[in-house]
Amino acid sequence: MLAIIAAVLFLIACLINAAEVSTNDVFTSTNVMLVGLALLALHVAGIGSGWATRGRRR
Repeated sequence: MLAIIAAVLFLIACLINAAEVSTNDVFTSTNVMLVGLALLALHVAGIGSGWATRGRRR
């Protein structure tokens, strides 16, 4: 789930950068891209990837 959100944020950052949209200092394409990278790092670390099963299955 976090990887999908990261992909959407990368797309938004790309559109902001390509269209040269002037935004405020908080919503720049670099900041959106960094948030996407943080979400992607959390996904790779295993956070938000789903339920983990506990115990052994027989």
